[in-house]
Amino acid sequence: MKTGEGQLNEIYLDSSARILCPPELIPSPGQYLLADSPASNAPLSVPIFLSESTPDGFRSAPALPALWTPGTRLILRGPLGHGFSIPAFAHKIALLAFDDSPARLRGLIPLAFKQNAEVVLLCNSVVSDLPESVEIQPLQALAEILTWADFIAADVARENLNQFKEAMKKGGRVLPETQALIRAPMPCGALAECGVCALTVDYHWKMICKEGPVFAMGELL
Repeated sequence: MKTGEGQLNEIYLDSSARILCPPELIPSPGQYLLADSPASNAPLSVPIFLSESTPDGFRSAPALPALWTPGTRLILRGPLGHGFSIPAFAHKIALLAFDDSPARLRGLIPLAFKQNAEVVLLCNSVVSDLPESVEIQPLQALAEILTWADFIAADVARENLNQFKEAMKKGGRVLPETQALIRAPMPCGALAECGVCALTVDYHWKMICKEGPVFAMGELL
């Protein structure tokens, strides 16, 4: 794990932000950084996910602490956790924002295009600034997409994991090539095994901050 300095450079209307930092601190899609502001008295670090790469840094997924403003200096640790890994064979890729913004999935789009894949985004939120070649569908189209896609990257909150698994089963099959980013509070960033992000799977505990936050679907069943 690396530690270095960054700076919050710009805040966007959706509460995401452009963060300047050394290239070795830029997380891959699905990974995260732990960030602290030396000017803040907050006792816990803030997990930050990549939305997309930018010159000299990256755009974060929303939302960041309201007290952080442009120019805020940050101490960054990471990248942490397991991110997404698009299989080389995947040419029909679905990005599934199950219950929130698709921001944490957007970084996969240029990676998919590099292997000449088609991309469909499923979400029920308003999305802007996507490449025209990305098709946007509502979550109600999931059953149809499951018969089309050869890889699915999903984003889902821990408390909605059971509903997510049921929705996948209703589509007729669970793709073994499905990966899911499970969102939960991760205050220790795998440093203390505090258990706040614990996930129960088949009567076993998994720590999202350390064993995730991206899991293969087979690990969640």
